[in-house]
Amino acid sequence: MDSISTDKILGSKKGAIGTLTFNYPEKHNAMSPEMAQAAAAVINDFASDPAVRVVILRGAGTKAFVSGGDISKYEKNRATPEQVAEYTKLSSGFRDALINIDKPTIAMIRGWCLGGGLAIALRCDMRICSEDAQFSVPAARLGIGYGADSLGQLVELVGPSVAKEIMFTARRYTAHEAHRIGLVNHVLQAGVLEAFVQQYADTIADNAPLSIVAAKHVINEYVKDASTRNQALADKAVADCFTSQDYAEGRRAFMEKRKPVWTGK
Repeated sequence: MDSISTDKILGSKKGAIGTLTFNYPEKHNAMSPEMAQAAAAVINDFASDPAVRVVILRGAGTKAFVSGGDISKYEKNRATPEQVAEYTKLSSGFRDALINIDKPTIAMIRGWCLGGGLAIALRCDMRICSEDAQFSVPAARLGIGYGADSLGQLVELVGPSVAKEIMFTARRYTAHEAHRIGLVNHVLQAGVLEAFVQQYADTIADNAPLSIVAAKHVINEYVKDASTRNQALADKAVADCFTSQDYAEGRRAFMEKRKPVWTGK
């Protein structure tokens, strides 16, 4: 297994799967700007590696995916508007990397997924959690405001009324409540979560990479306002499928009744 790592952010590659681990369990994987910068580097490395076809994000330990920002440091780094702007700037690289990566991303969630942790999960393509997971945005209890870049994904998943409920009440939602409102794709017993996500990722990785890229681009652009869609990007991704070696390989494999060998070209 290849690996890249920093103290509190771990990146590993095994076969076609890249895994990013938030490794700060003594603080329930609370995020700092420095961790966000390290996480951006890991995601960008996965994005540039053609061998990686699916990315999994997870938290170390069993208590939390990411419990939000490290509130103990807010007095020093988020006390003034200037500090908030700098904090946001330092953290934005990870947000942008996660949104822009072409490859499918899966948030594997155990325990707390709160505040900024939920924002990270929402920027993944899919969310799969254990029955002991808990979800919340406690901004209303801390005097924090979130902009459209953070709340947009929440509204797209659960709709404006439920998004308002989540933000207004700041209450915690159970895993099954999260599934009911569309916040997560699947809920599993804790003991089988990791195996399920691995199998899920392997299933995706076995499919044609360019088809996955095209689907991701088309869906991401479709949910945007029509005036802001990058239709050319979506159209090119679809066109690339039909001029690819993989398209020819897929046809041959079907006719020869064998498993296709994808190259992503």
